[in-house]
Amino acid sequence: MDFLSSMGGNAAGFFGAVIPFLFVLTIVVFVHEMGHFLVGRWCGVGVNAFSIGFGPELIGFNDRRGTRWKLCAIPLGGYVKFVGDANGASVPDPEAVARMNPQERAISFPAQPVAKRAAIVAAGPIANFILAIAVFAGAIYVSGRYETPARVEAVQPGSAAERAGFQSGDVIRSIDGQTIATFGEMQRVVSGAAGSSLSIVVDRGGEAKTLTAVPDRIEDRTPFGRHRFGRLGINGPRADAAKLVHYGPYESLKLGVHETYFVVERTFDYIGKLVTGRESADQLSGPIGIARVSGEVARVGGVGGLIGLIALLSVSIGLLNLFPIPLLDGGHLLFYAFEVIRGRPLSERAQEIGFRIGLAFVLMLMLFAAWNDILNLGASLSRGT
Repeated sequence: MDFLSSMGGNAAGFFGAVIPFLFVLTIVVFVHEMGHFLVGRWCGVGVNAFSIGFGPELIGFNDRRGTRWKLCAIPLGGYVKFVGDANGASVPDPEAVARMNPQERAISFPAQPVAKRAAIVAAGPIANFILAIAVFAGAIYVSGRYETPARVEAVQPGSAAERAGFQSGDVIRSIDGQTIATFGEMQRVVSGAAGSSLSIVVDRGGEAKTLTAVPDRIEDRTPFGRHRFGRLGINGPRADAAKLVHYGPYESLKLGVHETYFVVERTFDYIGKLVTGRESADQLSGPIGIARVSGEVARVGGVGGLIGLIALLSVSIGLLNLFPIPLLDGGHLLFYAFEVIRGRPLSERAQEIGFRIGLAFVLMLMLFAAWNDILNLGASLSRGT
C-alpha cells in the first residue's frame, strides 16, 4: 500500500508539472517564432502558417493576409512556414517555387537575398535572448536583489579553502581577474569551476593576497535532477547581513544582459568539458526533465519562479538553435555562409543530405535526453519508495 501511495504521489506530481511546463515552453516558443515572423513580414516575405505545436490542428484562424494561426496537438515546439517552404523547418521547395507566378515568387522565402534570409532565420534566437534579458532585468528592477558581502566568516576543516590558505575575515575581491562584489557572485564562479585552478585575490587586513584554490567536485541529486558543482568550503556572512539593493532601469538592463551572458558562458563551459571528457552527458535533459523542473519550480517559487525559468529556457533554446546543425537555425545560417563564399547556393542534393544528417542528429539527441530523463525519473521513484 505504501508503494502504491508513493507511486500515485509521484505520478500526481509529474502530471501536475505538465501545466507549468506548457506555460513556460509555449511562451518561449511563441517569442522565438514571433521573431522569425516579424522580421519575415518586415522583409516582405509571405507567411503561410504560424503554429504553436505540431501535428493535427486543434484550433486556428486566418488573418487578413492569409496566414493561418494555429494551435496543434503536440505542444513541443512550433514553426513559421513561409511561402516557398516545403515544411516548418524552412526546407526550400524548389518545385513549388518554380510553379509560382512572378508575384508569388517575389514574396517567397527562397527568392529573397541571402542577407534577408539570414536576418529572418537569426531573428528567432535573437528574440529568445531579448526575452531573457527583459525577464532578468524586469525582475531585478521590480524586486531588487539581496546582496551579501564576499567575506569569509569561517573556513570548513579539510576543505579546498583550507588547503588554499583562506582565513576568517578575508574579503574576496576577484577570481581569475573577474571582480567579485558579493558572496553570490563568488559562489556562481566557484560552482562552475570544479577541479579547476582559480587565482583568487583577497583583502586580508587591508593587504591584497593572491591564493590559488581548486574547488572540490561535489555531486548531488536534487528535485531538479543530478547536479555537479564546485565547492571551496567557505561559510559566508549570516543571512541578516544581506541587504536588499534596488536598481534603476539602466542598471537593471545591464544586470539582465550580464545574467543572460552568464547562462551562455556556463553552457559553453559545460559543452567544452563534455567534449574533453571532463564532464558527463547525464545532465542533459529533454521534455520530461524540463517538465519535472517546471513542476518543482512552480511548487517552490510560484509564478515568479516560473518567470525565472522562462528566462533560463529562453537562453537555452536560443543558443541551441544557433548551433551549426542542419535543420536548426544555425544550420541554415551555415548554408547561407557557404552561399556567400561560393557565390551561389549549395546544390539541392547537398542541402537534402545536410538536412537528413541534421534530422538524425537532433533525433538522437532527443532520444538520449529522454533516456536521461527516464533514468532520473526512475531514481526519483525509487527514492520515493
